[in-house]
Amino acid sequence: MRAEIQNYVTQIEKSLELLAQRMDKETAPHRLEEFDARVEDPNLWDNAEAAQKLMRERQMLVDSMETYNSINRDMADNIELIEMGEMEDDAEVVAEAEESLSALADKAAKKELEALLDGEADSNDTFLEINSGAGGTESCDWASMLARMYIRWAEKKGYKVELQSESAGEEAGIKSAAYKISGHNAYGWLKSESGVHRLVRISPFDSAAKRHTSFTSVKVYPVVDDNIEIEVNPADIRIDTYRSSGAGGQHVNTTDSAVRITHHPTGIVVTSSEKSQHQNRDIAMKALKSRLYQMELDKRSALVNEAHENAGDAGWGNQIRSYVLQPYQMVKDLRTSHETSDTKGVLDGDLDGFMGATLALDVSGKSRAEAQGN
Repeated sequence: MRAEIQNYVTQIEKSLELLAQRMDKETAPHRLEEFDARVEDPNLWDNAEAAQKLMRERQMLVDSMETYNSINRDMADNIELIEMGEMEDDAEVVAEAEESLSALADKAAKKELEALLDGEADSNDTFLEINSGAGGTESCDWASMLARMYIRWAEKKGYKVELQSESAGEEAGIKSAAYKISGHNAYGWLKSESGVHRLVRISPFDSAAKRHTSFTSVKVYPVVDDNIEIEVNPADIRIDTYRSSGAGGQHVNTTDSAVRITHHPTGIVVTSSEKSQHQNRDIAMKALKSRLYQMELDKRSALVNEAHENAGDAGWGNQIRSYVLQPYQMVKDLRTSHETSDTKGVLDGDLDGFMGATLALDVSGKSRAEAQGN
């Protein structure tokens, strides 16, 4: 078997290994039998919420088992075809099977990434906040570029993007913006983006065409499910109404209905500037609960704290990723060392490679490939 074909097989086998670990392959059939027995209980739907949760968990297990078995079966079938083609000196059969193995390796890698999204809130919708940092007008422009990047990424995923609030920059761009991004695993994908993003480029605002460095922070929080109780003491919050200061037009409403909620114990501030003040209160309160929920998740998970820490200011020393447009083209993640020279693609929303590399970090902070000694 040629080295290239063997390489595809090795990639698929590694993906299958992770898929097997994630679903605990040895116990999966037994757990499915237990699920099936509980589904047949005539009293199951007496508690609709518990029943729906059970059905979701069962379906996730079924999907995991079917994915593993399908990939494993297709790999074996194509290997058999290649061996037969080589024995009969049929180059066409070998070429077709090799092409199928290549496509299967890509499919397995995608399923491997999806399997990494198994955290408590990974399947939830998410709030994404962008705040300009050191760099003035440059930073505000960079913030708007990041907003466009994430919107493009979300659109490619088929996610729904809703602008929650926006504050325009004095000369260009935005000082801050908050979005709700809805879709399966939206939080699981985007949680790795929390941190400071650094841009190096020739400034379009500098008549001397000098190179500038700008910083913008990104914060990501899961939208809290209705069945998760987050207690907020009314005495701990202050609710203010104000006239929003966004860009206007189709993006931001400029009425006195905007709402700001300040949570005194944590210092968290959330805003919403839709048309209805009542709607804004609901949106802002949900955003606050999501922030508080994220704090609780961080306390429970050392990995989340290590991989997604973003407590510092948006400036030197706190960045997770650098985007260099001059004097050369490169985007590099400082946590995983994943990099690419396709800066245009990244700024157009091609982020899965960076997100996947961060998701694959294990508790030691090394990538899975590094942990395996590759």
